[in-house]
Formats: sequence, C-alpha cells, structure tokens
Amino acid sequence: REELASELKDAMRAKDGPRRDVIRQIETEVSVARSEPGFSGEVDDDLYRMVIGSYVKKMDKTRQDYLEVGERGEAMAAKLGYEVEYLSRWLPQKLGESETRDLVKKTIQDLGVGADEKAAGRVTGQLMKDHGKDLDGALVNRLVREELATG
Repeated sequence: REELASELKDAMRAKDGPRRDVIRQIETEVSVARSEPGFSGEVDDDLYRMVIGSYVKKMDKTRQDYLEVGERGEAMAAKLGYEVEYLSRWLPQKLGESETRDLVKKTIQDLGVGADEKAAGRVTGQLMKDHGKDLDGALVNRLVREELATG
C-alpha cells in the first residue's frame, strides 16, 4: 500500500500518465472492495494483493479479447499489457508455461486418463487443488486440453 502511494507521487512528479492512471485505478478498486457489503477486514497489503490479482486477471483477459480484434484493438491491448506487467510485480510469481506443462503431464499420468479429453475437468481440478496458488488457472486449462488432445 505504501509502495503504491510512493509510486503514485513519483508518477505524478514525472508526468507518467499510464503509471499514474493504473495506480489510481487500483485505489478505486480497493475503495470498491472496502465498500462491499460484508467487508470486515482491514485495508492492508493482503487486500491490495487480492485487488491487484483480480484486476490483473480481468485486464489480461480483456487484453486477449482486444488482440483478437486485430489492428483496431492494438492500442488498447498495449495499454492493458502495460498495466498487467506493471502490477504483476506486487503479485506472487506463478509457474511458467514449461513448469506448468510438466505438472500437467505428471497429473495426467498419475490419474491414468491418457488421451481422454472428457477428463479435462478432473485433471484441472486436481492440479488446482494440489498447486493452485502457484498456477495460472487459464494456462492450466489450456495446457490440460492441449495435452489430452495430443495424448
């Protein structure tokens, strides 16, 4: 929280609009989370990490949508890409694609599902249960489907 406040001041001094805007957006998201019915926690670093994680996930998905649009979505995709990259430094690091693929292969083997594409939910569920905090769910889902399709 304090680091973001310091970053905001620095961004304003440097007239760094993109950085200033994304930090302000996070502050807005934290205010919204704090005003939700049933919120009883503190406004602490854990809340900020949760809000940043949720925001990064949403923006990364939206960025993918803009990339699919093609040339018309390039500018917005680039803006969202910057936001995701900038904010990711405050999030716990997830396993990369190759490490995740290794876990997917091992889980498929352990469960003995082979090339049964209908087992995707079972494999994904087991991976997220065992290693959820270390994995990117969207990446796991894609890799499980790829591995089951190729057998």
